[in-house]
Amino acid sequence: MALTKAKNSNPAPKRKIPERRCVGCQGTFPKKDLLRVVRSPEGEISIDFTGKKSGRGAYLCKKEACFRKARKSGVLHRALEVEITDALYEELEKEVRFAEAHSGD
Repeated sequence: MALTKAKNSNPAPKRKIPERRCVGCQGTFPKKDLLRVVRSPEGEISIDFTGKKSGRGAYLCKKEACFRKARKSGVLHRALEVEITDALYEELEKEVRFAEAHSGD
């Protein structure tokens, strides 16, 4: 009697985790751990919580120090090729602070 190899004897390959680079600190992190700021085709800037909005995106760490560095250097302006308003920076800062406060959970 011939020995046959059992079906599915190899474990399923691990899925690749998408990584993105933070525009503030240039670190590479899993996509889900970053905030995405997106410029829509119409030119509107918003925070993309789903990661699926269409348009040009830039990723930012959920660390306040990194956010301050990105704001001071104007790197979001260069990455998205559009002026970033103070209101958007304030909204981003609020999200970063919230994420940093809840990162220990």
